[in-house]
Amino acid sequence: MSLETVVEDVRDEARARAEEIREQAEAEADEIVAEAETDAERIREERLAAVDDQIDQEREQTLSSAKLEAKQERLGARRDVLEDVHDEVEATIAALDGDDRRELTEALLDASLTEFDDDEHVAVYTRAEDVDLLEDLVADRDAEVDGEIDCLGGVVAESDTSRVRVNNTFDSVLESVWDDELKNTSERLFEQ
Repeated sequence: MSLETVVEDVRDEARARAEEIREQAEAEADEIVAEAETDAERIREERLAAVDDQIDQEREQTLSSAKLEAKQERLGARRDVLEDVHDEVEATIAALDGDDRRELTEALLDASLTEFDDDEHVAVYTRAEDVDLLEDLVADRDAEVDGEIDCLGGVVAESDTSRVRVNNTFDSVLESVWDDELKNTSERLFEQ
């Protein structure tokens, strides 16, 4: 075997080995590229999902915020309507006159006086416009008109001996009825 043959064999062997290494490197490179493409696709899908989740979350927050704001505006409008109704009722009560005012004042006076013992001196108060009416009503009762108070009408009765004070003004009756009937009134006004 000649030197040239040996050299040629070594070259052929080196070429074959180089080709084998190149093919192996290309296979590894293809595998790395495939893994990278798979990872890139997975990362892209994860990010798209995260963005979709964030969009959904922001949409829900915006929707919740809008619903809460709308509910608050509705409640504010209802509160305003109820205040208007309350003001109208107060105005109607304040405008009562004649027999209606007399009957209501007398009923409230009688209810107030039942809270005191017969031997007690009872002082009663009412609004300035009703002092004459109240003086007429207490004429045959054990009570005396002792002044004026700021109210829509009715009476406040008190006794120094028992330290009892009974507030039977139209205002107190209205507030009691209003508190008791607020839910029903609201339901009737705002039926859905």
